Formats: sequence, structure tokens, C-alpha cells
Amino acid sequence: MLAPTWLIECEIAPRFRRDRARLCDALARLAFEQMPFAYSQDHRTGRVILRVSDDLHLDLIVHRLTHGHRLELSIGAPEVAFRETWARSTEIDHTHRRQIGPTGQFARVKLRLEPNHRGAGNEFASAIVGGVVREAFIPGVERGVESAWRSGVRMGFPMVDTKVTLFDGAYHETDSSALAFELAASAAMREGAANAHVRLLEPIMDLEVSSPSEFVGSVIGNLNRRRGQIRSQEVRGSATVIHADVPLANLLGYRNDLSARTNGLGRYVMDFRTYAFHPSSPGPDDFRPARGLRA
Repeated sequence: MLAPTWLIECEIAPRFRRDRARLCDALARLAFEQMPFAYSQDHRTGRVILRVSDDLHLDLIVHRLTHGHRLELSIGAPEVAFRETWARSTEIDHTHRRQIGPTGQFARVKLRLEPNHRGAGNEFASAIVGGVVREAFIPGVERGVESAWRSGVRMGFPMVDTKVTLFDGAYHETDSSALAFELAASAAMREGAANAHVRLLEPIMDLEVSSPSEFVGSVIGNLNRRRGQIRSQEVRGSATVIHADVPLANLLGYRNDLSARTNGLGRYVMDFRTYAFHPSSPGPDDFRPARGLRA
């Protein structure tokens, strides 16, 4: 599976309103220096969302902003880039009908929602035959599906590794439009969340930790508490190198913890490995739809 570009988001804001322009300039300079991050800014509030690959990069960027550019910042808690996916296949029949003055909106879509192979991404297909949905309306259905992919259908995280097929539907000669079909498809995706059993995926990191041998027991015990799975160990000189798969959410702040456990002698590197089901995410057999889920 290809690694997503950014795995962590964090909101920052200048403590003083007068520093909003300075923060924007500082971020532009860091981006020009090709530092590994992306950002977006709300020019009304001055808040910035930083997107980085791991918390080490986040610490580095915040350090450059606060020390190199002398900015005082309010920094939010880092948030991991979770994802949603289907756990089961289902079919949804949804009709969008709305009366607006003398005209109306009408669109009926039947969607087949399926899990896709891990790492295959999202896929949309049309299996319409016989013109039950006009060809001109099918791009609207795809836009509605893509909107749901971006925003998620249950927990607010983007969706990955799903397949959606438009296989039937209906239209009205005067009240149907591409927009009506877009709204119908987006609603159908949310409506299908209960039967398709949405599950939460979390990024798993390939972690390599180097520690003096006398601290290895403490390091491994700590990784186990962080839901890490130890894959192997090897001796390199006077150090022991541990290879493990660890959820990124459980590695936030790991640098300071490792330093404290190894008298500052421990080192680590990590890379994205895969997405895996989060243990708190209900499985297909114990899923309960969230209250208030709207069609």
C-alpha cells in the first residue's frame, strides 16, 4: 500500500492577532525550503492546519516557527489520519425528491457498496443498461459518491478501499438533473453506512528502535503497552535493534519516552507500513448503527 502523503494534522494559531501575517510568511518560507509539510489557513481566524508525516516533523516545524521566526503559538493536539472503509457488501435504493416552487428535484439511485482489496483505493463503476438513468446524469452520481469518500459516512474520516457500483435507478423527464443525482448518491452512501458496516482504519508504522542492551526489556515492555507487535531483534555492536509494527496514534510523544527509558541513548526511525482495523472499531458482527444517521 502506498503511504498517504500526510499522517498527522495539527492546528496552530498565533497568540496575537498582529502575528497572523508573520505566521503566513514564515510558513511560506519553510515551504520554500522544501520542509516536509503542507498547510491550509483560515484567513478569518488566523488558524492554520499543519499536515505532516509524523510527530518528529511536527516538532521540527513548530520549533522553527517559535525559535527561528520568534512566533508565539497556540498549538492543538495532533490528530492521526484515520480512515473509514466498508466491512461488508450491501445494496442501497435511495430516492431524492424535493419540491422547489413550481419545479422539483427527482433522482433515484441503486448503489452496490463493496469492500475493495486493501491498497486498491476507491473505485466507481456504472452498470446501467437500458437507459434507466440517462448517461448525462451518471457523472453527478460519481460526484456524490466522491463527496462521501472525501468526508466519510460515519465518523468523519475519508474513505479508502471501497467499490461503488451504480446498477439501477430512475429519472423524471423534467425534474431530474445531474445535481439531483449527486445529492441522491451522497445520501445513499450515508444511508448504506449501517448495512455496509463502516470500520475505522488506523495507520500502522514500521518502527526500528536502537537501544543499549541493558534497556531492551523496558523498551519492549513499553512498545507492548503501545499496542506494538515485535517482529524481530538483532544485535548491532553494543546496541540491540528492535523491529516492530506500532499504531501511529500510540507513537505520539514516543521520542521523549524512549529518551527517558534509555538515558538519552535510544534512537528510532519509522515509516508508514499499512492501514489496519482499529480495535475499538466494531466488527461486522457487532456493529450498531449510530443514532441520528441521516439518509
